[in-house]
Amino acid sequence: MNRRLAALALAAGMALQAFGAAAQVNLTAETGVPGTVSYLAPAALVEFAASGGVANIQLKEGQTLTNSVQNVAEGKSDLSSAPFIIPFLMSRGVGPYTNIGAEKGGELAANLRVLYPYTFGVFFLYAYDAKGIAGWEDLKGRKVYNGPPQGAATGNSRTLIQLITGMKPDADYESVTANWGQAVSVITDGTADAALIPELFPSGRPTQMSAAGAMTAYSIPKAAFDSEPMQNYLNAPGNAPWEMTVAEAQNLGETWTVVSEDDTFRGMAVVGGDIVTASMEDDLAYALVKLHIDNLEAIKAKAPFARYAGFGVLDAAATGMCGPNPLKYHPGAVRAWEEAGYVVPDCAKP
Repeated sequence: MNRRLAALALAAGMALQAFGAAAQVNLTAETGVPGTVSYLAPAALVEFAASGGVANIQLKEGQTLTNSVQNVAEGKSDLSSAPFIIPFLMSRGVGPYTNIGAEKGGELAANLRVLYPYTFGVFFLYAYDAKGIAGWEDLKGRKVYNGPPQGAATGNSRTLIQLITGMKPDADYESVTANWGQAVSVITDGTADAALIPELFPSGRPTQMSAAGAMTAYSIPKAAFDSEPMQNYLNAPGNAPWEMTVAEAQNLGETWTVVSEDDTFRGMAVVGGDIVTASMEDDLAYALVKLHIDNLEAIKAKAPFARYAGFGVLDAAATGMCGPNPLKYHPGAVRAWEEAGYVVPDCAKP
């Protein structure tokens, strides 16, 4: 055997050894409830990692992501879905991380890296037509579902209402909170008159709710959307401005009416992605992201809302990377994205 053939044989053997080692990797992952983007992304990775012989991933669903992100940062779990507002709050030691403080929170956040980004949902106002709500200004004196008792969604919802209408929770309208698993019943049983929570086009909750009656979705008014305070908020950590055509928003379903003063539907996107610890081996992170990239079309085909979830989009503004977001991509992820021909923003590289 000549030297070149020997070298090729050695390289092939090393590749097989690496593949065999990767196939034996056992990982743990945490995510939200089924029927959401935060579940779809890691659940799809579980499937592709197993079939591709890269890793066996044990997925825990229905988790509280503020806890899951901390578990990854502390090395208790290997992967979690994460709205980017969560690591930001952790890095400052505020919100759900007040108890750990800024110094410890900053250390934990510095231990996190992103594999790939996606959009969790889009905040827009909606209600049953039977409630007689004509738009944002009709929220005065109403009961509005803002999200769960703990977490960033409720704060986002209340802030959006105040920015758009000037109304304050429990002064101008009654703020209703309930866990995500109760969201559908809160609207269908009349506990709340309207909802302002993140959804996609379509997604599970709107589909279930509209089966009980006609509903209307309200765009953020253009003047409010374009205002400086709103633009500042839309570009805060974990947020991103969202615009789509009214025709696309009509994918909510036949029983839905979509209201905007023009042909554009505007909302606020909740952005995030799947994160891992910074100590994950580069080759493993690379292999996981390569599986994600190679199966993007398959992921988008898994749910009607997936094509609006921003899979495969790396633009810094659309993903919420860079700026005050403390997270960077994992080096192995950068290699996989760039090898596949994508442009990774320099500000998002480690």
